[in-house]
Amino acid sequence: MIDLDYLEYLEGFLTDNRKENFLKVLKNRTNHFTVVVEDVFQMHNASAVMRSCEVFGVQNMNVIEQRFGKRIDKQIAMGAQKWVDITPFDSVSNCIDTLKSKGYQIIATTPHTNDCDLEDFDFSKPSALCFGTEKEGLSEEIMQKADGFLKIPMVGFTESLNISVSAAIILQNLTNRLRNSDIPWQLTEAQILEKRLDWARKSIKDIKRIEARYFEEKGK
Repeated sequence: MIDLDYLEYLEGFLTDNRKENFLKVLKNRTNHFTVVVEDVFQMHNASAVMRSCEVFGVQNMNVIEQRFGKRIDKQIAMGAQKWVDITPFDSVSNCIDTLKSKGYQIIATTPHTNDCDLEDFDFSKPSALCFGTEKEGLSEEIMQKADGFLKIPMVGFTESLNISVSAAIILQNLTNRLRNSDIPWQLTEAQILEKRLDWARKSIKDIKRIEARYFEEKGK
């Protein structure tokens, strides 16, 4: 439960323009899609995917760090994680099981015998869109646990796209179609309040001192 008095107190330190921008952006945020990146070695690619999530309104991104440890965390900490929620996982099974328990179907973004072209993809179900390493693609474990396979149609000699480019194309297409559909894709009121509080805290420089003063005054 969000403490509305606390939220109002923190937002009092923000400009009206800042608060209006928060509400405007949150109207276009969604949890209907989430993104999974698996063992992306090139850190700038992970950051680029994260920025695509932010730009196209996908609120959550999941990072599987099974092979390269915490290297990606350092890069993510320099980017759009201020506005996108990042969940790290140390194994494919933990990530997939968690997402399935939340009702997501697992979609591997890779050519496959039973794949589906991007334009024909049925986006009505909440979907976790999985992207793999630059050279090797998705692991066999994800391929085996996937509920479906999605590809970007290509007509040139090159058989694949950079992961960050693929993510941008897929997210732009699917989020645009989603917003023009009748599917209830927006955040709930509770989720919006939660993000307003989170973003307010991240926007205030001396947040620890501000919080301490609030709770001290409230305790009197």
